[in-house]
Amino acid sequence: MKILVLGEHNENEIQQATLCVVDAAKKLGGEIDIMLTTNASDKVVNQASTIDSVSKVLHFSNERFQNTVGEDVAECALSISDDYDFFLTSSSTTGKNILPRIAAKLDIQQISEIIEIIDPKTFKKPIYAGSCIATVSTSQKKNALTIRTTSFDKAELGSGSAVVETKNCPNFSSRRTDFVKNELTVSDRPELTAADIIVSGGRGMQNADNFALLDGIAGKLNAAVGASRAAVDSGFAPNDYQVGQTGKSVAPNLYIAVGISGAIQHLAGMKESKVIVAINKDGEAPIFSVADYGLEADLFEALPQFLEELNKLNSIQK
Repeated sequence: MKILVLGEHNENEIQQATLCVVDAAKKLGGEIDIMLTTNASDKVVNQASTIDSVSKVLHFSNERFQNTVGEDVAECALSISDDYDFFLTSSSTTGKNILPRIAAKLDIQQISEIIEIIDPKTFKKPIYAGSCIATVSTSQKKNALTIRTTSFDKAELGSGSAVVETKNCPNFSSRRTDFVKNELTVSDRPELTAADIIVSGGRGMQNADNFALLDGIAGKLNAAVGASRAAVDSGFAPNDYQVGQTGKSVAPNLYIAVGISGAIQHLAGMKESKVIVAINKDGEAPIFSVADYGLEADLFEALPQFLEELNKLNSIQK
């Protein structure tokens, strides 16, 4: 049995999500290869070759890969698909853009959001916004799986010695899809899905200006800033801050939910966090049912006090 992991990177380093996908692949029990598409970057290829349990790194290099176009990456995977039984990627926006194209071309049923691998034909996945866990089985000869990376550990980086094989890209001349532009939120803080600490705000923040309160605390904790869908829909925070069923799934060591009521859709994206702290003036808010620590208080009084205490700690440490 051979497994192909579709690697994600930023041209400088392998994304942490890919390490979690490799850990999931190990549980299938087969030979693991990683496919990388880059803009002539050897750095991430060499790094990928050191991932534990990876046998081979398949490298497709083309200037079109300076920015990811799902159709192009899918065509690369399809060009080597005869050699593989499983195709795995993270359940990120990138993974969700690429893997359905592969599954459709191979005429197979994709299985999404895997949180546990029981055996190579049986998996667990959340349904109904995470309120139930479904056990599903497949009889397909080939399978395409997206992995909810928060449910798996990271494969060790630096201990492997995979063979690097350069592959020829398919002919892209007839492609009808081209990259136009990226609109990204630039931040010095950790990326949301890889952060150890996340401070998230909800509709209780009342407006975008009040999100500056979260920025101050996040800066002291070296944390990422997140938001509920209600906050994003209200224009308080950009789309890439959204945590939840229709946003990003996260599992940091510490998740601080501020002014978030705890709708089931939001809980689906963060309830696997190691420690959850909730600050809300409504003592009946659902967020308290999953919180390890809860503070029933007005956030506009609690946050300045919190920031003041953090400043004291920082001054002591200095």
